[in-house]
Amino acid sequence: MKPEITEKCKLWLGRPDLAEALREELVSLERDAEKDAAGAAAEALNDRFYRDLEFGTAGMRGLLGAGSNRMNVYTVRRITQGLANYINERNRGAETRKRPAVAIGYDNRIRSDEFAFETACVLLANGIDAHIYPALAPTPALSFAVRRLDCDAGVMITASHNTKEYNGYKVYDAAGEQSLPDEADAIAAHIEKVDLFGDVKTVAQSFAGSFAEKLTVAATRFSDAGGARLSIIPESVLDDFIDAVLALSMGKRNFSGFSAVYTPLNGTGNIPVRRALAAIGLTELHIVREQEAPDGEFPTCPYPNPEKKEALALGLALCERLRAEGRPPDILMATDPDCDRVGVAALHEGAYKLLTGNEVGVLLLDFICRSREAAGTMPKNPVAVKTIVSTPLATAIAKRHGVETINVLTGFKFIGEQITRLEEKGEAERYIFGFEESCGYMSGAHVRDKDAVNACVLIAELAAACKEDGITIIDRLEAIYREYGFCDNSLLEFAAAGESGMRRIGRIMRALRERPPGELFRAPVAETLDYLVSRRLAADGSESGIDLPKADALEFVFEDGSSVIARPSGTEPKLKIYPSVSGATREAAASAARALRNELSALIDGIA
Repeated sequence: MKPEITEKCKLWLGRPDLAEALREELVSLERDAEKDAAGAAAEALNDRFYRDLEFGTAGMRGLLGAGSNRMNVYTVRRITQGLANYINERNRGAETRKRPAVAIGYDNRIRSDEFAFETACVLLANGIDAHIYPALAPTPALSFAVRRLDCDAGVMITASHNTKEYNGYKVYDAAGEQSLPDEADAIAAHIEKVDLFGDVKTVAQSFAGSFAEKLTVAATRFSDAGGARLSIIPESVLDDFIDAVLALSMGKRNFSGFSAVYTPLNGTGNIPVRRALAAIGLTELHIVREQEAPDGEFPTCPYPNPEKKEALALGLALCERLRAEGRPPDILMATDPDCDRVGVAALHEGAYKLLTGNEVGVLLLDFICRSREAAGTMPKNPVAVKTIVSTPLATAIAKRHGVETINVLTGFKFIGEQITRLEEKGEAERYIFGFEESCGYMSGAHVRDKDAVNACVLIAELAAACKEDGITIIDRLEAIYREYGFCDNSLLEFAAAGESGMRRIGRIMRALRERPPGELFRAPVAETLDYLVSRRLAADGSESGIDLPKADALEFVFEDGSSVIARPSGTEPKLKIYPSVSGATREAAASAARALRNELSALIDGIA
């Protein structure tokens, strides 16, 4: 066991206020590590202290537990103190004398409400107003609240789609978008200066009881207009959020004879999604009862990621039961715990077919373009935004309808940034749709993050419109492929947890950067894009720049137009690789994609 790890552990155990559960965890690990200094217990203890939990452009996300590399009240207080220091330093030079304010939301995850309250207590101790949702709220509703309440920042306590062992802390700027790289770096610099135990200001110790009890007492105690205030976000803000979603409807649809299954995967989407779907007239909505109530344990869905078939298993089972009863639902929708992403399956030729995030993205873009053109509501010089790892098919669809496509780095904050830029020019209405392949969609400027409430409304309207035409959304997807060509986009994930895993991912990315493309791939590479150094290198040796923020990502574009993008995940201990292959037929694209995936798997295994 490394001496510095032992020293950090003893520092934590020496804290008189250390929560008993965290103390027991560390005592047990320390005891086992002393018995086997090179064993699993020693490695587990090392993993808790070998670094501080990192804050980046995706905020902070990690396993729950004791240690500086875990999510707990102490790391939450530290990141909040750093955020408070950043906000107060920035506001010292501002012309306005308005007291800064932060909106806070949280999802159903274990200890989310506790972490939300701890966040508020640190902000209050630093003279910053805190506006907090009194109950679970989707991530897009937090983005909406930041804008509606004129806040300087927002905090959402969530680990999105990660397993139950995780929680996280997302930071939003005043525009309601997740902090962009420059701001995230500035906040991280302030966090790094904060001593975990010595520098944090908080009023948390003066409150006891349940979350609801503490919130009620704190809101009363911190209600004086002369000092920092704690305000409970009123129900009207969530109402206004849903109204903003409904204002983005593509027109009234006939939902008679139409039915759907919906599951919130034990998360925050249950109430807002059902309210929105009822408002557009979808009355026959079947809920997966086992996944209806908020539950941070996710008892029926260990990995609540709507990209994965396993997360939709109970929803698909309900669809099949209803079909056997002669009441087959037309679609299944599943939102992740913080309700910013949605997975979809559709009935087609007697069976339920799962759609990928790319497929839903092109379907919605096509639907929005055709609906707006038919209604005469297409704005002048319309804009659609997608991430670089999302299907190029969207660009072809947009071009056909006279829509400009903007490609941005992975992360919906970069889509939000484009909307904010348009808004600053008074042109927010030009934005019509944005999406990323990981099941994130948003069609309006009401928020600056992906919005599964908005997406569920659009998906239901799309499916109902297709049914009015006597087809399914799968039929419509096939028509799009026939019109624009087939494009096979997929994702390879290589898990690599812990300190050794981070080193492994680093080795792979270095090898991909340093080896000549001819040694990596069988097919000729036309150009290599390294987003970390903003360089585009052509096969003939010519270079040009990339006008995007720096990011640890590599793209290889082959002479036939196929491509591969590799990047470390910003939210999970994984390396993600995105192969994209186009073909004249579905079979040709699928065959070429399979061959490329096999080649990539062998390549990564060889490097590792």
